[in-house]
Formats: sequence, structure tokens, C-alpha cells
Amino acid sequence: MKRRAFLERIGSILAILGLTEAEWLTLGNRYYQALAAPNARKLALLIGINQYPQIPALAGCLTDVELQKELLIYRFGFAASDILTLTEEQASQEFIEAAILDHLVKQAKAEDVVVFHFSGYGSRVKLGTFPETVQNALIPVDKNLPNGTFVNYLLEETLLLLLRSLPTDRVTAVLDTSYYAKSTSQPSGLRFRARPEPSTAKLAIKELELLQHLQTQNSAVNKAMVLKATSQPDQPAGELVFSGFTAGLFTYALTQYLWEVTPATTIQILLSHVNSSTYKLGSEQQLGLLTEQKNPQNVLITNNFLLENTGAEGVVKATDEDGKTAQLWLGGLPAQVWQYYGVNSRLTLPTGEQLILKSRNGLTAKAQISSQEATKSLEVGQLVQEAVRVLPRNINLTVALDAGLERIERVDATSAFASLTRMVNISSTEQGADYVFGKLQNIPSRYGLFSLGGDLIANTAGEVGEAVKIAVQRLTPKFSTLLAAKLWRLTENEGSSRLAVKVSLEIISKISPRVVMQRQTWRSRSGETTTNKAFTTPGTAIPTVPVGSRMQYRVENLSDRSIYFMLVGLNNTRSATAFYPWKISPAADVPDTQPYLQEIVIPPGQTLKFPQNETNPGWLLPTRALFCEHQLILSTSPLTETLTALGTAKYPTADQQPISSLVNGLEVAQALLQDLHHASRMKTEVNGTATDSYVLDVNNWAGLNFSFQVV
Repeated sequence: MKRRAFLERIGSILAILGLTEAEWLTLGNRYYQALAAPNARKLALLIGINQYPQIPALAGCLTDVELQKELLIYRFGFAASDILTLTEEQASQEFIEAAILDHLVKQAKAEDVVVFHFSGYGSRVKLGTFPETVQNALIPVDKNLPNGTFVNYLLEETLLLLLRSLPTDRVTAVLDTSYYAKSTSQPSGLRFRARPEPSTAKLAIKELELLQHLQTQNSAVNKAMVLKATSQPDQPAGELVFSGFTAGLFTYALTQYLWEVTPATTIQILLSHVNSSTYKLGSEQQLGLLTEQKNPQNVLITNNFLLENTGAEGVVKATDEDGKTAQLWLGGLPAQVWQYYGVNSRLTLPTGEQLILKSRNGLTAKAQISSQEATKSLEVGQLVQEAVRVLPRNINLTVALDAGLERIERVDATSAFASLTRMVNISSTEQGADYVFGKLQNIPSRYGLFSLGGDLIANTAGEVGEAVKIAVQRLTPKFSTLLAAKLWRLTENEGSSRLAVKVSLEIISKISPRVVMQRQTWRSRSGETTTNKAFTTPGTAIPTVPVGSRMQYRVENLSDRSIYFMLVGLNNTRSATAFYPWKISPAADVPDTQPYLQEIVIPPGQTLKFPQNETNPGWLLPTRALFCEHQLILSTSPLTETLTALGTAKYPTADQQPISSLVNGLEVAQALLQDLHHASRMKTEVNGTATDSYVLDVNNWAGLNFSFQVV
């Protein structure tokens, strides 16, 4: 579209808003100064609102803006002057629309990159003259008009029409909000970004006129990609208390993954990873994708962001005068990892020098160059990649007591949990947690364990009349299993591992065999493009597999070293599973000879499929729907202690190499971390940490997550 016609349309919209061009420019200058230069290539408008009048405050929306801003500047090359932020009282309906027009519409040109982000409350609202019509809307800070009859919301449709009128195809909107408030209130550790639909108020007439004006313009010239925090009405967007700050689950998972991605990553892989991350953080909200592009799942991320450089876990934000000490931003570390990222962890600079972590507060850390003889000083903006991960050995499960428990119940629960101090820590939901102990809302109530999103963990509800102490004792095996999963999730490093492997999850079928998911370590071979994949059914972002399917893993060792592997997992956040590589001795006909667990080795350049069973390859999925989460850990050293821990199981009568129930999950998880610690070449160099920490070298291990839905 020609720029003249574009500006004419802006004039029409300003007229609807009741503003002259001069008034508009004055208005804009009051609230921000950093407008982009005429030749700007990348523009962003970031909006975050925590404090709303007369309704409960949110806590993570300003953090979301910070997460996005750091990502855009240091990972995607946006100029700070081209990123406009509107926060708190600045984020009124009028100024949001004004900023869209002046910062984006009036400046964007063909081939430019445009990013819009909103974190705050959302709702549903009746259109002023059409009370039977209800639409999704973003809630600005000045949500109510003085007369109380109308609300000052920004319709999602209005926003999309404005963004789709931009003369570039590289438009991305990120909406960390939701529109349907939860109808029930189960114990939860999240704060939700949705407000109930106003019972009587309708959309302001001015907003309705703007919508109608945009609809009649037929102005869509691009197919903007909209990433939404939720894909289903019954999934409110949540924000989570991390260690030291609160952020939107969706924004954190999205920005973290974008720090590590490569240009060859597709939108579908993005969806799969972000949804897997939010699930592991305790929420079943699933990212939604809204676009008019054909086959959007196959679009490369670089198409929208012009991504060029390799991935990273963080960036140098500031340096001391000596050029040897740096302040780091570690936004690229997975959420389940950075909360335990310890002193003496190491990160690599583009120069090859290593930084040693000296302290950390949230995502901000202080680090020093490992060699004082380094000739090059640190520079702001240098990306850093993980080299050595140091984790404490004394990690516990954190369980919050639901605020709905009565005082005597909280006292009894605290007393009961005191006997589990080596496994479980107690916290409030305001301090952050892994799970919530509380009561079901139905009457008479029962005690159970809930995810942070408020979903009851399967098979954790007790009997009516059960005492709190008995409930905690009953749940102790569950706590052990969930702690095991927390520990083995700490091994995930698909983005940072330098052990060259590629793993595919496949359906075995003579009629329609197919690859369900594919994971490959990104930094394993310099200069090569990776081919990670995830295949989903329409309307979903998590890969799906039919019930009763026969599955197998294909592991390709692309490195120059032999590798060993192990698989552990969870079904429906309930029962632990593991891969058992049983070996029947040649002397099995001798009565005293017992089957044993063998170490499976994949030589350099070789491929292996597992499970390998003589009668039927692979393993058979159950005939009921469930959510499977598998963690595949690969190492350059034998997993001796892991096999010893697994050896307490009984040999099965069916498959020789089953993926089946794991009883002693916590023991196996601790053994896995110890085996990876033994594999690290760096542990002797990290003085003072080897006895109370696990020291893991990215050159010697890879932890890949495979999460899929059986339907």
C-alpha cells in the first residue's frame, strides 16, 4: 500500500478519536520521547499494567515488558530508541491507540519488523449498540468511563485491524492476557489475567465507531501473526511467582525459548516448546496462534524477526572499569533451571573466554573472566552461552498451603510436613511453589494436591473426613515422585548442549508410520542447521498420538564419541516411568542366572532404535488418553549408578526392554545427576563446589524433553 493512502487512513482514524494532528503530536510527546528514526528497521510497542483502579493488582506485567525488551535489544537487534513502552498509568486506552498509530502505523515500512506486546487483564464486553454481541477485549488502565454505563476497553479485533494495516508482513503480536475468568476457585498458585464480563456496561461508543471505521476500510495488507497466552476459553492466562520476581507464564516461556532458538526454527517448534514449558511450570494453558497465513506452523521464526546470530543463554549488560567483571542477564535459561543456577557455573563469550558466576539475583548475575591474563575486555551486548551448570544437591519440592485452609488446618499441615524436611519445603503461594496442598471445592471437602494452575493431581484426593496429618502421610510417595521429576528436568539443555545428537519419536506402523517429534542439540555442529520438528493435529500445539499406538525412539549419535542414554518420565503428573534395558544372559537356561540391566552404547556416527524387543519393536501406548512427558538423558560416560538404582525392579514377563513403571524415582533421579557429574571434565576445576553441588559440562551431556498427548 502506498504511503500517501496510508497517511490518509491515519487521518480518518484520528478524526474518529477526536484528535487533530497537532493535538496528537503534543499528546504523544507528553508520554514518550524515544520515537524511531525514519529509516528504522525494527519497531516495538510494549505495554504492561499491574495496578488497575478498584480491582486486584497483577504483579508480573512490568516484568513481562522487561523480559521482552531485553530479548528484542540483545537477541533480535532492536535499537532501544525504537522500543516504546507504556506501563501503568501511561497505558490508557487513548494512549495505547495513539502509540499504535504514531509509533507503528506512521513509521513502519515494507520489510520492517514490528512487535506488539500486551500484558494485563482481558475480558469480554458487549458492543454498545449490539448488546447481544460480545467480543474479546484488552483492559487499559482507564477501564471505566465516568458515567459507569460504558467501559473503555480496547477490542482485540480493533487491535488486529490496526496491526494488519501495517505495510509489512513481519508483524507479530504477543498477548499475555485472557478473556474468560475462572468460574470455579480451586486451590491455585497462580494469579490469573482475566476479569468477569461487565454485567451491564457496554463498549464506549467511540470505540465502536473506530471498529466500524476500520472494518469498512478493508485495510488488511499483511497477515500478522498473533501469539496468545491461551488457545481455549477455559484456560485463563496465569502469572507465576519465580524466585525473586513474578512474570507471565507465557511471556517467560516464550522469551526464554527465543533466546536459544536458531534461525531454522519453525513456529510449530516454538509452540511445542512453549507449551511444554508452561506445563512443567504447573499450568495447562496452551499457547494460541492466530493468523491468516497458510500453514503458519511451517513458517520460520526468522521470517518475523530477521534472526541471524546463534542462540544464547544471556548477555553482558554492564562491565566494571577493569573490564574483567560483568553484570549478566540470563533470560535464556529454562525456568526450572535458573532458579537453582549456582555460583561457579560457567558461560562462554564469543571470544572463547569463560565467565565464572559469582552471584545471582533472579535473572541478573555477576560474573568474572576465568583467566586474569585475558587480553580482551568485556563488552556490553556480548552474548554468553552456557558451558558448565552447577546445581545444589539439596533441592526439595516446594509445596504451598492454600490460603483457603483454616488456621488449625494450616497448623496441622505445617506440623505434618515437618517430618518431610529432606523432601518438601513449605511456602505461601506469594513466595512461589511447585504445587499447592488444599481442599477440593465440592462439599463435603477433601484434601488433595493441586498444580499451580489449580488442577487436581490425579489420584491425590483423599476420603471425606480425612485428617490433615493422614493426608500428608498418604501423599508422601507422590511428593517423592514429583521431586524426582523436578530433579531430572534440571538436565534439560537442548539449546546449550554441545553433545551432537538427534532424536526422533516415531509411530511404528506398516500402514502409516510417521515421526511425531524430533529434537537435535543446536550447538552441536558449528554452521549446520538443525531440523527439529513437532507434528500436531489442527487446533493443538502439543504433539498428539493416537491411543494404542506402538512407538519407538531413534537416536542418532552425530558426535565423535560414544554415548550412553537413559529415559525417565511422567504420565499425567502422576506415575513415574523409565526405560529398562534388560539383558538376558547367554546362560539363561541355568536356574541361578538372572537377567540384568545392561549399559547401551551408541558408537560415533551410529543410529540406534529403542526399545528393542525381539518379538515387537518399540513399546505400546495405553488405550486411554493421557499426557506423557519423557526426559531423554544422553552422556559421554556410562550411567552406572542409574542402572544400579533401576536394578531393584523385577524383570518383566513381556517386553525385554520396556518403558514401564518406576517405583524408586527419586533414587534414580539422584543417580542420574551423579552420573552426569562424574562425566564432567570441569568438576576438578570448580573448587569448593564438587562436594555440595552437581557440576555438569555441556560438552558431555544432553537432556531432551519429549512431551506429547495420547488421544
